[in-house]
Amino acid sequence: MTTTIYSATSTAWGGREGRVASSDNRVDLQLSIPKGLGGDDGSGTNPDQLFATGYAACFHSALKAVARGKKADVTDSAVSVTIELLRDDEGAIGLGARIEAQIPGLERATAQELLEAAHAMCPYSRATKGNIPSEVVLVDND
Repeated sequence: MTTTIYSATSTAWGGREGRVASSDNRVDLQLSIPKGLGGDDGSGTNPDQLFATGYAACFHSALKAVARGKKADVTDSAVSVTIELLRDDEGAIGLGARIEAQIPGLERATAQELLEAAHAMCPYSRATKGNIPSEVVLVDND
């Protein structure tokens, strides 16, 4: 049995070239279609940026939770998520994700272990597991 601990609702008008807003009005954004998708690259954001942003924040929270449990310091860490639109051989469009984490101050093996545990914990990673190709990469601290 699962119990809802939080829910968020947003509504879109006009698809990729419209507007999106959350039910509590904390988010109210114009959307634009990027040139790469045939749009005018207007000043608005797009669903792919929003998904990448949410995924990055969620994954970083999971990383911090895992690190806290293992008493590892990830204070200066950062997580970037790239969401790609992919076209398969039949022409269907899907998503792909690349998660990159920078974790300075830890041995590489320890940082990699934390990343794998965060990937197993993160709700976005769990929701997309087996549904989209994803890659989790520990990047150098340059």
